[in-house]
Amino acid sequence: MSSFGLLGGALCRVGRTCLGRGSNFCTKSRAMAAEGILVEKQEMRCFIVRCMEKVGTERSHAEALADVLVAGDHRGHFSHGLNRLEMYVNDISKKICEPKGQPTILSERAGTALVDGNNILGPVVGTFCMNLAIKKAKEVGVGWVVTRGSNHFGIAGYYTLMATAQGMLGMSFTNGSPLVVPTGGRKKLLSTNPISVAAPARKGDEFVLDMATSAVALGKIELQKRKGESIPEGWAADQNGKVTTDPDEALKGALLPLGGSAKTSGYKGYGLAMVVEIFCGILGGAHYGPNIRSWLNTTDKADLGHCFVAIDPTAFAPGFEDRMQDLMDTARGSEPAEENGEVLVAGDPERRHMKKCDEEGGIRYHINQIKFADGLAAKLSVEPVKRKTN
Repeated sequence: MSSFGLLGGALCRVGRTCLGRGSNFCTKSRAMAAEGILVEKQEMRCFIVRCMEKVGTERSHAEALADVLVAGDHRGHFSHGLNRLEMYVNDISKKICEPKGQPTILSERAGTALVDGNNILGPVVGTFCMNLAIKKAKEVGVGWVVTRGSNHFGIAGYYTLMATAQGMLGMSFTNGSPLVVPTGGRKKLLSTNPISVAAPARKGDEFVLDMATSAVALGKIELQKRKGESIPEGWAADQNGKVTTDPDEALKGALLPLGGSAKTSGYKGYGLAMVVEIFCGILGGAHYGPNIRSWLNTTDKADLGHCFVAIDPTAFAPGFEDRMQDLMDTARGSEPAEENGEVLVAGDPERRHMKKCDEEGGIRYHINQIKFADGLAAKLSVEPVKRKTN
């Protein structure tokens, strides 16, 4: 893999699963994206680098961030791509996050490591840690790396795909600012605490689960607010604990755990979020749960914890990729419940979105996202995003 990450290609030298993608909301979002403004991936990378360098970020760090954010948009996770750029810009410009530096290995054994992110950009820390986990997995079969002192690292699936690119299974987890109420509670306790698990199959096919343990990622609510649209019922509650479809009220309130209320098995999502917190904040000695700064806090360091796992399937029963492919093909071949429906596996919707982007020669963004980018460019006095002409 190149130093610029999974997307490949050098960055500009002048100047980064949702299983519910078949839902009506996601279908509508994709339809709107098809009518949006087309921007070449390379151009968006360059724009992100320009913005980050303008506030003093080391080039290699800006490039690592750009890889992760562009990968998010390319895969259709618009909540974690360009939508997140201003957050990173603010963290660097306000000196909450370090613009340069390297992670430090604090302790290490054959198959494990504890890393200090030294408060640099999350994608730089994440890439370092997953590469370390992969190295260990090649040597002893499994690599398990936990880090503290980090920041928001983008889509969790970016790092698990680093593992599948090496023929390995990958897992990644992260904690974050408290945004989600525990089942039966009224105050925010945990973050969306995402989970990604990826496994390679044959001929480049792969299973890629990338999901929040909340009903939805916060970025999707922010994106709906930016687009001036309501949110589906069941995503969030207002300050009084009542379910709301108003993104403004949701942002003032809290997200619901995966599954919603206790009556609809929300305790399962709550339990999964606790598992992620154990792997990240507790195991790594990072901030955890309500001890992490609030999402709107722009003065305190995040000190987030991440966890990265790489597994070499050849350390176990032979024929892993064949069985993995058979399982995925069997799932895809299942009889659909709807006459014109289909059964997908995690990663299929993203592959379709990437294929469409590649066929069009770029990523289609909602007009309000591009307006936001233009506003940020003006604020930073950098060249704005260039639109691709059809």
